[in-house]
Amino acid sequence: MKDFETDSGFIEGRNAVQEALRAGAAVDKLYVARGGTDYTLARIVSQAKKQGVVVVETDRRKLDAMSITHSHQGVIAAAAVKAYVPVGEILENARQKGEKPLLVVCDGISDPHNLGAIIRTAECVGAHGVVIPKRRSAGLTAVVEKTSAGAVSYLPVARVPNTAALLKELKEQGIWVFGTAAEGGTPLYQADLRGPAAVVIGSEGDGMSRLVRENCDFLVSIPMKGHISSLNASAAAAVLLYEALRQRCQDV
Repeated sequence: MKDFETDSGFIEGRNAVQEALRAGAAVDKLYVARGGTDYTLARIVSQAKKQGVVVVETDRRKLDAMSITHSHQGVIAAAAVKAYVPVGEILENARQKGEKPLLVVCDGISDPHNLGAIIRTAECVGAHGVVIPKRRSAGLTAVVEKTSAGAVSYLPVARVPNTAALLKELKEQGIWVFGTAAEGGTPLYQADLRGPAAVVIGSEGDGMSRLVRENCDFLVSIPMKGHISSLNASAAAAVLLYEALRQRCQDV
């Protein structure tokens, strides 16, 4: 997994980053030069952490490669194209519509093209929101926005520090959690997706993490008839979400 996207919307330089943080801009990550210890840089890092921004220390050669202006001064902020929302806001929106919540929880989707495609499909099927983790995940970058074909403008996206903890909270609120797994004991077409549901999509390489898997109510398997044993993350999400839409349309 790359630890930066070369075509994200970057904010470069100390003054520009300070102003962005002061203005409350949506920032996905803050990249700072490893070993930078001066007061100004420390103050920027402190402010970023207070605002929940993920701070990544990296060497100056990587910062140079990321930089477009070539005057990053040891700090680059990767700005999100849209502000994140609390998970509670997504659930409240569903309640106000009189609909059973349908969430998509991405467990470490690192490819921005996959994340964008998932957001696009989620919006098309009428899901109420997408949830991503703060770390080990693509954020709402320009690539994600483009791949989503504008869906990020319509679909709320939340970002949480701990996906497993989130799933516990959702279950306590009566939401069933369906994880995707090739060895899952619930075949897709036997899964009941009509009620309040969170569909969990694991990372491209390793699938769901152990703790996330343990907090799923059901592990759902997608039927496979060919020689290839799995779909990529965005395709798997599309299959599950359209089955959920099919069931919910019949239930109306």
